[in-house]
Amino acid sequence: MDFERHFNEMIPENMPYYQHDYEGSDDMPAHLKASVLGSSVTIPVSKGHLNVGTWQGLYLCEHRNHGGSRKLVLTLYGE
Repeated sequence: MDFERHFNEMIPENMPYYQHDYEGSDDMPAHLKASVLGSSVTIPVSKGHLNVGTWQGLYLCEHRNHGGSRKLVLTLYGE
């Protein structure tokens, strides 16, 4: 909830200067939020387990109010 609240304050919907709003008031904000967060991540895996810190987590975000279906692509390297 904290992440969503922060991003909605940082990049709000319904701003009068957004020109890219063909698909709704969440269209341009969704593009901006995706560009801030990026579209890929590298996650270390060691001995079959995620190798992240105690307080680290992974978030999968949907920036549209009513997003469509999505596909997740995983590429694994290693032995």
